[in-house]
Amino acid sequence: MALLELRNVSKHFGGVKAITDVNLQVPSGRITGLIGPNGAGKSTVVNLITGMFALSGGTILLDGTQIEKDGPDVVVRRGIARTFQNIRLLAEASVLANVMIGFHRLETVPVWSELLGLPASRRQTRQLEERGRALLDRFGIAQFADYPAGALAYGHQRRVEMARAVASDPAILLLDEPVAGMNDVEAGELGEVFRSLAASGMGLLLIEHNVRFVTSMCEEVNVLDTGKIIASGSAQEVMRSPAVIDAYLGSAEETA
Repeated sequence: MALLELRNVSKHFGGVKAITDVNLQVPSGRITGLIGPNGAGKSTVVNLITGMFALSGGTILLDGTQIEKDGPDVVVRRGIARTFQNIRLLAEASVLANVMIGFHRLETVPVWSELLGLPASRRQTRQLEERGRALLDRFGIAQFADYPAGALAYGHQRRVEMARAVASDPAILLLDEPVAGMNDVEAGELGEVFRSLAASGMGLLLIEHNVRFVTSMCEEVNVLDTGKIIASGSAQEVMRSPAVIDAYLGSAEETA
């Protein structure tokens, strides 16, 4: 069972306090939500967890081991994967090739074996291709395996990026606005995939603007505003919080 913990995490850019004393837990087997208005600091939190930004204060732990000083490559090897707000695919490469990039953490055959085309390398490639196609099927895009990734519609490209992240077999998956720009049907289909990942034991942190989607998916929701967690709890508890109504949904007077 994996557990990602943020303890009093802060990030300052010069004199700007982007994140201040954030405490957050992402346990395995559950989908944990993180919501907040534009500029609240949600993506900064993801960048801190994944080693892309250095902390100004606090601690990040994975299963009790501090990881806040690890670089992005080390964080991935430890078992934390992410998606991005802006899709990052190799547009000219096939969908399957993009997904197979995610398997690099699982490769056991040395590079020289691949360069020489030895049987062990060919065998590993076949196995990873099979796993890649299975992942594409799980995300409902197996029929596009041999298409250039850049030729796919936006929603399908999103799925390719998520499949690539899952290919690294992470203990914790960070989803940065995964259903942005999707309609309710597309979001609902992806929601079922997320539930299946959590059921398999993976811990998911779902960062979203779509409040209805988050509250339908998550047992616990955390609300970030101006770099601080202003509410945590069940979806029902959080959405009744006056602070959340004021910061995220409009002032309490306006919604009365």
